[in-house]
Amino acid sequence: MTVLMVGGGGREHALIRKLKESPRVDKVYCAPGNGGISRDAECRNVAACDIDGMVALAKEIRADLVFVAPDDPLAAGMVDAMEANGFRAFGPRANAAVIESSKSFSKDMMKRFGIPTAAYEVFTDADQASDYIRSRGEYPVVIKADGLALGKGVIIAENEADALRAVDDMMRGGAFGESGKKVVVEEYLTGPEVSVLSFTDGKTIVPMISSMDHKRALDGDRGLNTGGMGTVAPNPFYTPEIADQCMEQIFLPTVRAMNELERPFKGCLYFGLMLTEKGPRVIEYNARFGDPETQVVLPLLETPLIDIVEAVVDGRLGEIDVKFSADCCACVVMASGGYPGSYAKGIEITGLDADGQVDGATVYHAGTAYNGDCFRTAGGRVLGVTAKGKTLDEALDSAYAAVKRIHFDGAHYRTDIGRKKFMRS
Repeated sequence: MTVLMVGGGGREHALIRKLKESPRVDKVYCAPGNGGISRDAECRNVAACDIDGMVALAKEIRADLVFVAPDDPLAAGMVDAMEANGFRAFGPRANAAVIESSKSFSKDMMKRFGIPTAAYEVFTDADQASDYIRSRGEYPVVIKADGLALGKGVIIAENEADALRAVDDMMRGGAFGESGKKVVVEEYLTGPEVSVLSFTDGKTIVPMISSMDHKRALDGDRGLNTGGMGTVAPNPFYTPEIADQCMEQIFLPTVRAMNELERPFKGCLYFGLMLTEKGPRVIEYNARFGDPETQVVLPLLETPLIDIVEAVVDGRLGEIDVKFSADCCACVVMASGGYPGSYAKGIEITGLDADGQVDGATVYHAGTAYNGDCFRTAGGRVLGVTAKGKTLDEALDSAYAAVKRIHFDGAHYRTDIGRKKFMRS
């Protein structure tokens, strides 16, 4: 098979490496890819959101399967375009990807179908949103841009001034462009967070191993929100009993709701959950594999990924026995200095071998370039250094040992990934 992977980050690198484990996958192309991905796939300089360009590339390479990984092209209808041109594509069509691209849609869907989530209100007028926040007077409060914002459109405001500033920045200041013209003001929930990726063909849903993301830039969950500074799997807070509860109250009802709304979802459906004192609640949906959750979930997958992907595309997921290892996995993200704010690019990375790897771990490249001689930084999140172990401590020790062998000026990473396992309150 010839596979075209759309995207160019750590998630796509993890997906490519997993797909290549199967002898059925002969050739992988990636557009646009990155420096590290270029060691595992043939990269083409087509932007991830260039639908016409990507269709033309699929025709040129005679792709047997197109895997659309990022949120923006899914929301823009890249899967629809691929299918219209006769290509088999993995990912939801645009009318189903709206579950991520519009938070107001997903919140209204959950309210209508009784899927547990935080209390909320939706606003298109900044004054009305501000008045509502003042009238509630409860803090922290969560303000979310309705549309896609690179994982950064969520503000947890600790007081009234911060909340009103967030509304002003989004709705009047254009901090997130059109995505912030409509906002969701949401009740702040407390409890352990859990990420659950799942395969679904619109009929069957198969949850993957749970994971725990670390969004804040600094140790102790301090600093700005990021796209993710590290992950561990399985999530130590996600018990089999909670998993059963989520399946009955959240996962299956979501698939049924999307079908009833005539928006059948096929692909990877991501559930961002909060385990509150009153039970699991949905914080958000994603219409694709999460990043960096993918980097710890896929290494534990034992069933060939290509077999699962084809079953999803063909609507026969129920025929596949999806198995995961009982091991643990940890990923530590090495980021550019200044991330998630401004940062320099083009800084040489040392400590990696010719394939961009380190013995004892797998290094997924999120933001790198390769000039034929060395790898250089090319993004905010640069590398996802990942390791497996029989226990979480073993996986973390291996991942951090590998991190210490890699260097680039300004590199920063969290030193407490996975340590929440000791916190039960």
